[in-house]
Amino acid sequence: MDDKTREILDYFKHINSIPRCSKKEDSISTWLQSWAAKKQLPVKKDEAGNLVFTLSASKGYEQAPGIVFQGHMDMVCEKIPESQHDFTKDAIQLVYDGDWLRAQETTLGADNGIAIAIGLALAGDPSIDHPQIELLLTVDEESGLNGAKKLQSGFIEGKVLLNLDSETEGVFTVGCAGGRDTRISCDLSFSNLPDNFQPYQLKVHGLQGGHSGIDIVKQRANANKILARALYRLQSLADIRLLSFKGGTAHNAIPRDATAVFGCEPAAVKPVQKAVSEFEHAVKAEYEAAEKTLALSISQITSDNIDPPALASGDAAKVINMLLALPHGVAGMSANFKELVETSNNLATVEIKNKSLDILTSQRSSVMSRLDEIAASINATASLAAATAQTENEYPPWQPNMNSALLQRCKEIYQKLFDREPVVEIIHAGLECAIIGATYPGVDMISFGPTIQDPHSPSERLYIPSIRKVWDFLGALLASYRP
Repeated sequence: MDDKTREILDYFKHINSIPRCSKKEDSISTWLQSWAAKKQLPVKKDEAGNLVFTLSASKGYEQAPGIVFQGHMDMVCEKIPESQHDFTKDAIQLVYDGDWLRAQETTLGADNGIAIAIGLALAGDPSIDHPQIELLLTVDEESGLNGAKKLQSGFIEGKVLLNLDSETEGVFTVGCAGGRDTRISCDLSFSNLPDNFQPYQLKVHGLQGGHSGIDIVKQRANANKILARALYRLQSLADIRLLSFKGGTAHNAIPRDATAVFGCEPAAVKPVQKAVSEFEHAVKAEYEAAEKTLALSISQITSDNIDPPALASGDAAKVINMLLALPHGVAGMSANFKELVETSNNLATVEIKNKSLDILTSQRSSVMSRLDEIAASINATASLAAATAQTENEYPPWQPNMNSALLQRCKEIYQKLFDREPVVEIIHAGLECAIIGATYPGVDMISFGPTIQDPHSPSERLYIPSIRKVWDFLGALLASYRP
């Protein structure tokens, strides 16, 4: 490992020692402001909590256009079910695995902590020639680009924006999907579980999960959908009484685990267990290529571990049927860009709590009319079940500019540095460029970054050699602006 990569990873380790889940960025913000003060860098903070550090132009670059280097402070906080990690106070534990860096039982936070680390290394390296640079670090990106949505005109001045939130080195991102979350809710009726009914827990676990935009095309299983399918089979086989359902953790993560508790008569136990085993075998065959560790398990639990009231039989059927009817996965591929997912939905979280059902779905599309269409389909499904649907966290797509001067400059520099052409793509995920571009029209934007696999899941990992390549490219790009 070279010295610069080690320096960047040292910054990253310190960043990962500070809790920074979405909406809880106060600690990382305080540390960053303290760091900037020690470096005597001017700092601005807006009402939302977004930060800007300003680096003066190097000698000879005073007349070059200002550059905005942009990333976000928060991370998706996911962990395996067995983990005791507390995201409110515990440091992320880094694990070096050859050329890869991962975390112990949790998300790594390279999305987007590695961008902050690179930005700090840039600010602390006097050997890098550059125009005036503004390090723009936003908050609450993972919950819906909320920090970027609150940026006000005049907070930044640069006319060129480099977003460091893409996840494949050698790829320049020039466009992204828009998104919209839909929350479904309905009140439920309950009745006491019959005295002779024994409670059982049914779990779907061992799934890969992943980013609900980038990874949606990989045909990974959704734990909520599989659990609903299993319950549908069981309710047609025996008189089961549903007590609870809980699955998924975040709007932008494909659900890896889901659990239901139901009661049934003793005579139904063996047929139910057999049906679960047969269904597990069938689902494993369906996802043989994508989900190597998928599993369903059923176990008897004591009455002490449950909330006794069970859903009325009609409401239980309504919940299961609605989960079966709601879409998940790719809804359409782009007709204009090869291999690009145009429209999708993630059946993200499901929970029965406080005698009501709460479902969160996340729709994405690069075409607004198709985003409207899939959202309307979800609203209609909710309506048929006498549930209410409400829109949350909407953001527009970032439309690509294939004639961008910044894009042409980046392609030429990358080709010269590495003797190969970079890939130019649009991604099926949300990027803050879409919001920033709307607030600051005329800013030329591009997104790139080191290679990260499986973000938004505990399998997230960072390819260490890609960090140096991004650093070398960034240095060459900044130096190219000398008038």
